[in-house]
Amino acid sequence: MKIKRTEAPLTPSDLPYTIAMILLDIAAPILLMLGIKGSSAASASLLNNFEIVATSLIALLLFREKITKKLWLAIGLVTASSILLSIERGESFSLSAGSLMVLGACICWGFENNCTRRLSEKNPLEIVIVKGLGSGAGALIVAFIAGESLPALWPMVFSMLLGFVAYGLSIFFYIYAQRTLGAAKTSACYAFAPFIGALLSLLLFQRIPDYLFWLALPIMIAGAWLAAGDGSE
Repeated sequence: MKIKRTEAPLTPSDLPYTIAMILLDIAAPILLMLGIKGSSAASASLLNNFEIVATSLIALLLFREKITKKLWLAIGLVTASSILLSIERGESFSLSAGSLMVLGACICWGFENNCTRRLSEKNPLEIVIVKGLGSGAGALIVAFIAGESLPALWPMVFSMLLGFVAYGLSIFFYIYAQRTLGAAKTSACYAFAPFIGALLSLLLFQRIPDYLFWLALPIMIAGAWLAAGDGSE
């Protein structure tokens, strides 16, 4: 007979990780939105794979999670591809401000993933509610401070439905995965998502990226493939 696992609730000792998780979840999307304004949607989508690098290195340095040789190679490839995507062409090569914002968002999510990993044995539904209400309310406050106003009813309803699937359910399954895979491996398994975003941006906006995008793409694919297929040695 299968024994049902009892989900432990959040406790006061979890408060530091919970607060950090919420604050990082507020900062990361804001940086991402600012980054998308300053770079193409396709490039911004691929740059989100830098989250693998940030999560893995933070897991190693702060929490002593093991990183295999294959994952180290994946980190190197994703980093190299991210550098190519961050280059802004002109009279001289420089780093794109938009790309740096996206990379900043990935670093925030790297820390957030590791905070969530510390709470992954707790009730996932409770964590999703805390993350959703906390980061949502915080982002709303930041938006009002910045002078933004509420959108029309139907766009707001559709945005909330999208958030339920892309944010709520996503986090719920992500937390369950972290229990057995760890922060680094779970983040690596998410590596295919940015490619879907890049493909959709090309189809919807029909904006052909420059040669640096096409040069970075196979490198990013190789890095993501290695990361997603990584296993303990």
